[in-house]
Amino acid sequence: MSSQEVSLPNIRIGLGYDSHRLEQGGPLRIGGVDIPAKVHAVGHSDADVLLHSITDALLGAICDSDIGRLFPDDQDVNKDRDSRDFLLEAFSRVRKRGYSVVNLDGVILAERPKMAPHIDTMRQTVAELLEMAPDRVSFKAKTGEGVGEIGTGQSIATRVVVLIAALP
Repeated sequence: MSSQEVSLPNIRIGLGYDSHRLEQGGPLRIGGVDIPAKVHAVGHSDADVLLHSITDALLGAICDSDIGRLFPDDQDVNKDRDSRDFLLEAFSRVRKRGYSVVNLDGVILAERPKMAPHIDTMRQTVAELLEMAPDRVSFKAKTGEGVGEIGTGQSIATRVVVLIAALP
């Protein structure tokens, strides 16, 4: 049997990554949630690193564009834009291609503030945006243990993997 004859399940995986510099003055928006903090992420939009990673993961799963090409940072329309807009556009493209989000898993890399108290709210927010149950959304936080830009509190980063499947 040749590889062309093999019937593969209609599932796809996407990977997303984002990072932003941190500067004084809060709040810090992550996963659509404003977290009380002494710092905020710097970016052309609202700099929500988690929603940016999820957006790119969704777009990658359907072999579409990426967040930077869809929402360029040299266009005024994207200045201070809510990252929910980016996520909803990516999700719309996933649905138009006939897919549904099975689950997603993400890691937030930040020395501070502590993310644990906000994880459940982030999960709920993202689940609502993606029209899925919160038990299919997982986030965890890791510090940099004092190493590098993340560990010294100069930056924040996220990594996300998403699984999508063809709608029945």
